[in-house]
Amino acid sequence: MEKAVFNWSGGKDSALALYKAKPLYNIQYLLTTVNNAYKRVSMHGVRESLLDRQAESLGIELLKAGMPENAVMEEYEKIMNTHITKIKSEGIGVSIFGDIFLEDIREYRESKLRQQNIKAVFPLWKKDTRDVALEFISLGFKAIVVCVDGSKLSKDFAGRDIDGQFLADLPKDVCPCGENGEYHSFVYDGPIFANRIAFKTSGVTERELCANGKKYVNYYCDLE
Repeated sequence: MEKAVFNWSGGKDSALALYKAKPLYNIQYLLTTVNNAYKRVSMHGVRESLLDRQAESLGIELLKAGMPENAVMEEYEKIMNTHITKIKSEGIGVSIFGDIFLEDIREYRESKLRQQNIKAVFPLWKKDTRDVALEFISLGFKAIVVCVDGSKLSKDFAGRDIDGQFLADLPKDVCPCGENGEYHSFVYDGPIFANRIAFKTSGVTERELCANGKKYVNYYCDLE
């Protein structure tokens, strides 16, 4: 099997994509971007300690790409290139992602990896997102919502488990997988894990962010 690195977010799409990729590729590493200032997974806000527990249960070595707070694209690409160079030097020629339908993101990933002669693979690409969410649940995966875009979902979605009722309660204009950033999740159990990830919740916090000159609010369910 070809050697591969898996771009791991800790969320449900990553988990399902990894489940599908494991029989096909020799996955050497999980690669995750982490905010250096807060010691948390970028975007999801999950503590590094929980990320470490996931990797340990998965039995795959974890590479952390540490990012400065509010990193600009040039900084991001420089840091990622350092890790890609290491990966390539070890004979790894495949990089796997959990993206489903965002064409611009796929094109960006493919173009950057092509420069290093690394192939990008997307196990969930163009699958119906409701089917993806239902398959995730039916396989026995367990995940909790850790981040919610306040412009798309109400605060009470943060901290909920992803199950059939969760999907039924989502507004019709929200992607069932949250592919547009409506929500992010933390997977704590499922068929690819050796053991359930222990954690406890410590409330929901609100954080005001700014992007492209516009302010918005995210709700985070903190896990520890």
